[in-house]
Amino acid sequence: MNPIKALARRLAFLAFLGAAVGLMLIGKLETVLVEEVRATVTDVAAPVLDLISQPVSVFAHYARGLHRLAELKAENERLRAENERLRRWQLHAHRLDSEIEALRQLLRFKPEPAVTMVSARVIADTGSAFVRTVLINAGTREGVAAGQTVINGQGLVGRVAQVASRSARVLLITDLKSKVPVIVGERRRRAILAGDNSDLPRLEHVDGEAPVANGDLVLTSGHGGVFPPGIPVGRVTGAKGGVVRVRALADWDQLEFVRVVGRQEEPFATGMLE
Repeated sequence: MNPIKALARRLAFLAFLGAAVGLMLIGKLETVLVEEVRATVTDVAAPVLDLISQPVSVFAHYARGLHRLAELKAENERLRAENERLRRWQLHAHRLDSEIEALRQLLRFKPEPAVTMVSARVIADTGSAFVRTVLINAGTREGVAAGQTVINGQGLVGRVAQVASRSARVLLITDLKSKVPVIVGERRRRAILAGDNSDLPRLEHVDGEAPVANGDLVLTSGHGGVFPPGIPVGRVTGAKGGVVRVRALADWDQLEFVRVVGRQEEPFATGMLE
């Protein structure tokens, strides 16, 4: 090998090694200087990076705007279609109102009196193994009277059993003394929902011979005039030993707010016939 080339390689290796050692010493001994250089480089690069990022940010902003515009257009189309559907339902409802009014005139129908609602909060659960009642914070001062129907957002809760000035006791439909005239399923079969102090009241005196089906909806029938008709009560949950049970729609563990349903003395003016 040429001695000059060998010497050059050795000198280059020693130069690189010395430079590396020097940089390591500078990094260790001149930390403040290195940090200042780094800060200076960052200050110089920051405006350039900001200038480069602006077009990207603008593009991303317009891209989001276009995406949002497409979403709004789709939402607008959906709302147009829903509005058109609601218009058709409105026309259908107006036509049904006209037909109902004509039938009322024909049958000289006297509608049910208007109802009033009093909201109340359950303040105590006074139930036991022998009685199922709750106490609410509304009484005669708010217009609550004995015998009035009590409901919540799910369905029938019970009826007012006792009333005081500022409170009332509500007899739940699961109580042994509770008897509610109901209709069951699409065939609207009449029956009596009887409480027995369990969580699942039973159906008694079901009209007809065919058995009721699991899942059939149970509504108040309005017979006897105690409960208004059409209030959801529960669903048939099965039969055992010839006893048909109903699971109430009201959640007894989450019973917090209720409404007391009363009837006004004056009936609805609309459709009233003398």
